[in-house]
Formats: sequence, C-alpha cells, structure tokens
Amino acid sequence: MFLKIKSPVFIDRLTFMVDQPQKCLLKAVLKDDTGIVCGAMETEMEKDQLELYWGGLNDLPYGVYTLEVSQGADEMKMRLVKRV
Repeated sequence: MFLKIKSPVFIDRLTFMVDQPQKCLLKAVLKDDTGIVCGAMETEMEKDQLELYWGGLNDLPYGVYTLEVSQGADEMKMRLVKRV
C-alpha cells in the first residue's frame, strides 16, 4: 500500500498520508455504494510530499463510498463513510 487515509470517515475532504514519497501521477475515483462515480482527482505527486488533500467533497450526500486509487501499476480500494 502506497497511501493511507488519515481517517476512513470524512466530512468535506480526504487526507492521504504517503508511505513512499516519489514523483508520480496519482489518480483517485470516489464511487457511491451503487458504483456511480461521484468524484475523480488526478494530480502529480512531488518527490518529498508526505500528505495530499482532496477537498470540495462537502456537496456529496452522506453514506458509504469506495475510493479507488492508482499510482502507475499499483492500485488499491478502500471503503469510506461520509458523515455530518
């Protein structure tokens, strides 16, 4: 795993903690419990970047989401909960 989520529960943003900081392209997709894409992010990570923020998620409805993150050939999925 190359990223960790600071908390699996979020309100308006996600905070990623980077395990192996290196320059790369990071792609993230947030899907609701029916599989519909609710948000996507693509960003260039810097070599020494230890944290990454994905803001602007306050308009999403409350519920359970699946986060799919890819960095080159590495991929991972996580279940998250948006709450009040």
